[in-house]
Amino acid sequence: MRRAPQAPGFLTVRQRRLAWLGFVLTALQAPLAARLLPDDSWLFSIVVALMVATVILADDAMRRRPADASRPE
Repeated sequence: MRRAPQAPGFLTVRQRRLAWLGFVLTALQAPLAARLLPDDSWLFSIVVALMVATVILADDAMRRRPADASRPE
């Protein structure tokens, strides 16, 4: 069974890997910072992780679209 060609995302493979690394690191750092720091600055890590996750999801959605047949690859 042939798969339909997929549209490229706006992130390169390297950028996508770095985005995942950044997401995982900030998601792991937030609870640690919440436990160790007396203020609420750990919320910044949550916001950054959510922003990176939004970029990853947008790129994933763009990649899952079928490629436009009229546009040459």
